[in-house]
Amino acid sequence: MNLESLGPFIPLILLFVIFYFLLIRPQQKQQKKRQEMLKNLKKGDRVVTIGGVHGVIKEIDDTIISLRVADNLNLKFARAAVDRVVEEESV
Repeated sequence: MNLESLGPFIPLILLFVIFYFLLIRPQQKQQKKRQEMLKNLKKGDRVVTIGGVHGVIKEIDDTIISLRVADNLNLKFARAAVDRVVEEESV
């Protein structure tokens, strides 16, 4: 096998390398960061769900969290429904 026989495949290989560094790798990093955030959730964290519901975690287990969204109103969500943890807001 010589270099001339690989000639037609070089653009295809370069295209794959570009896609890997521009699309696949950043997505893997983002997914790893999200998994770490979901793993580190704890009682008392202020969170926003994927649907936009804001609340404070009152109970948490492996798959379900209970959010307090208002006085005497707790909603249960899948743990994966949490979009982000919100830092304390200064008043």
